[in-house]
Amino acid sequence: MFRHQRPLTLPTAEEALPGRIEPCDIPPYHLVNRQPLAPPYPPHLQRALLAMGCFWGVERRFWQRPGVVITMVGYAGGHTPNPTYEEVCSGATGHTEVVQILFDPAQVSYRQLLQIFWEGHDPTQGMQQGNDIGTQYRSAIYGCDATQLATAEATRHDYQQALTAAGFGTITTEIAAAPPFYYAEGYHQQYLARHPNGYCGVGGLGIALPAATA
Repeated sequence: MFRHQRPLTLPTAEEALPGRIEPCDIPPYHLVNRQPLAPPYPPHLQRALLAMGCFWGVERRFWQRPGVVITMVGYAGGHTPNPTYEEVCSGATGHTEVVQILFDPAQVSYRQLLQIFWEGHDPTQGMQQGNDIGTQYRSAIYGCDATQLATAEATRHDYQQALTAAGFGTITTEIAAAPPFYYAEGYHQQYLARHPNGYCGVGGLGIALPAATA
């Protein structure tokens, strides 16, 4: 992943790169479970959109969870349509690296996915994750409906209480309604299935998300 110095503030829409109309090419199927990467998806599946640092390791964390049917990496939360990886890493698009997750709610709940999210990275670091520094590594939950947004806010409150009790700082995770999702290039999709010993920056603080209260 790129690690040279980048801007740590988000560009405005006027400052962002113009992008393009055409999306990038992606493989037809998920390398691990052979599910199609592009829609239409089975109607019983729900969608989650999460950012917690370098998307290579994040995607693997979620495809390993029973109940998760399809995962794919991409970019969201910025201004530039269909950005390239290099453009996102420049800090001039406003996007963060995200994983889009299609999951079966009969097998895994959205809150259980958010448990993986909160416990799997450091949500207090702002525009970085570990040694990866830049706006594209910021933590984000993009809710796909009102229920997801409410669950995100509730779990942030619960996790902040747990972090504060353990002496950690304030959560900087962005929580917002889901913006457009743009696929990352094909070589990023299921990257760690192709390169099992490749770079993975995913790591949490060792603090568990408290159980939900009534």
